[in-house]
Amino acid sequence: MDLKQRKIWNENHKSLTEIILKPDKHSLATKLFLTQHALLHSSAIDNSSQVTLQDVMLKNLDEETFREYPVPNPDTKNSITWHLWHIARIEDMTMNILVANDQQILITGSWLEKMNIEFPHSGNDMNKEDITKLSSNIDFDSLLAYREAVGRQTRLVVSNMEVGQFKMKVDQNRIIRLFNENAVLLNSQWLADYWSKKTIAGLILMPATRHNFLHLNKCIRIKEKLQKQKMKLNQ
Repeated sequence: MDLKQRKIWNENHKSLTEIILKPDKHSLATKLFLTQHALLHSSAIDNSSQVTLQDVMLKNLDEETFREYPVPNPDTKNSITWHLWHIARIEDMTMNILVANDQQILITGSWLEKMNIEFPHSGNDMNKEDITKLSSNIDFDSLLAYREAVGRQTRLVVSNMEVGQFKMKVDQNRIIRLFNENAVLLNSQWLADYWSKKTIAGLILMPATRHNFLHLNKCIRIKEKLQKQKMKLNQ
């Protein structure tokens, strides 16, 4: 997924934004979402041969670069590890709690144990010590497997939505679940407040798609900068 393809992704996302609330465009919006979403996960998620943004990010990614924290980028100090875990957690909790009112994949698949971490929350407002611990301890393959499991479930959730549901507001009882399940920390109340004002369409347009797109691009910039630094050191 090169720069030209990323530009096309942005244009298609604008198109999705324009049609997602139109009942007569429900099927088209769902199909476009699935296309957009697939480009943000492993190409295996829809059995496609197309190179995705995640595929680009993972290409030539070594473990040291994956775990390095803090990173020297102007728009983030967090590790690639943190960004991948964060977007997986955000997608999981928004799609499965706020949209589907179902169990999180994190819980049903016992992914905390598999990933070898202790943090069930979104990672927002996380302190440096915990980011360091996460970046050092998380199991790389399990993180990728968790993210893929989350992505597959998101596709089922959105595919099964009926005409008119995209317009629905987020149920406030589901917001409460975020805190009850420690998915959102108390000091990140602002995040729950932000989501509480959204429609289901709003969650699909940000946490399930654009949020992933933005963070994967950050991961690519982190990787490229760290690789350039290593090349200079080895010259």
